[in-house]
Amino acid sequence: MSKKLLVVEDSRPIARVIKQIAEALDYQVTVAKSLAEVEAILQGNERDFFAATIDYALPDANDGEAIASVLSRGIPSVVMTGKMDEVTRQKILSQPVIDYIPKENSQAFLYLKRILHCQLTNQGNGILVVDDSLSARNHVVELLKRRNFNVYTAENGQLALDVLKQHSDIKMIITDLEMPVMDGIELTNEIRKLYSRDQLAIIGISGASNGVHSARFIKNGADDFLRKPFCPEEFYCRIMQNIESLNNIEQIQKAANTDYLTDLPNRRAFLRDAETSIAEYTSNKTPYALAMLDIDFFKGVNDTYGHDAGDHILKVFALYMRKHFGSGLIARMGGEEFTILCSGLDEDQLYNRLDDFRREISVAQIAFGQEQISFSVSLGVIFNSEEPLGKQMSLADGALYYAKENGRNQVSIVGALEES
Repeated sequence: MSKKLLVVEDSRPIARVIKQIAEALDYQVTVAKSLAEVEAILQGNERDFFAATIDYALPDANDGEAIASVLSRGIPSVVMTGKMDEVTRQKILSQPVIDYIPKENSQAFLYLKRILHCQLTNQGNGILVVDDSLSARNHVVELLKRRNFNVYTAENGQLALDVLKQHSDIKMIITDLEMPVMDGIELTNEIRKLYSRDQLAIIGISGASNGVHSARFIKNGADDFLRKPFCPEEFYCRIMQNIESLNNIEQIQKAANTDYLTDLPNRRAFLRDAETSIAEYTSNKTPYALAMLDIDFFKGVNDTYGHDAGDHILKVFALYMRKHFGSGLIARMGGEEFTILCSGLDEDQLYNRLDDFRREISVAQIAFGQEQISFSVSLGVIFNSEEPLGKQMSLADGALYYAKENGRNQVSIVGALEES
């Protein structure tokens, strides 16, 4: 569902740019050109705004009066201003705004886009604030809540470790240095034993004037450092930079381990995760099956209907795999070849799941444009093997080849081949 954004701006060109930026992020935009229009909108039916951008100077409100009007309705707001002196800056920052952006050049609008994007995505990011001072904790919590983060707190490092175990959405720790029981340096060191920099960011904070503390934090695994008292601008810049870095790393890792067409795990991801899963199945004596799959006569689909149709079939096939084997490991190995690793009660149950999948594929009619495309799949499967993963895949692939050579649209079992 689109979020509502109130754009308070008397310049039509600037309002148009902000609206385009916001709509590209799927905001629903309402524009007001004066304080009078703002008041009319907020007193009417449109009150549930997710956020607002506010021009500092309007024709009927030249000294930032619109800021207080919007904030009084509890709407998180970004101030856009062409007037930038120290008095104006302090006046803006004394109010609970998300941020302020000087209208100096095109970078201002790129920065606004980052903020509006983060207001939407920060709701999925947790931040843990660790400080023995209640007032210091509350100050940081208030700043973070303006940016829509999920915020957790702890009074010392030991309690912080407990909170961290309980909440998997935590992506960042902001920790003070001087605390009882376990200080910030010790906490940082303990966290890095459990989480890498790719998984979680740490920002150290200290009011001590000794510059060595920043180096100690960094050397013990922190990503950044802030000295008390800090201004909200610097705080937000560092928070946003570290969260964006984590998100970028996550996207890179996803791209490296995901098939671009079907969004299934790719061969690399399957080989990594299957080793762990098979070890667990073997240790717990859990029945499991490893299957290699190949879409029958897939080249014929491409030749008859075109490569776009072939891509569509691969995507639909991936959806069927998720439907039948979503609790297991599934992957596209390349081309029209896929693989499944799943567990169950016994071999019969596992076989029936695989064969049910095969039969459903064989009777499906896949719509593509004006065409209805039918296809089938062949499977080679090995059950409960204690062979290395590579050997298992080779054996299952051999069974798949047997299925292809002996009529296709069937499940071929490694053990049955050996017995015959």
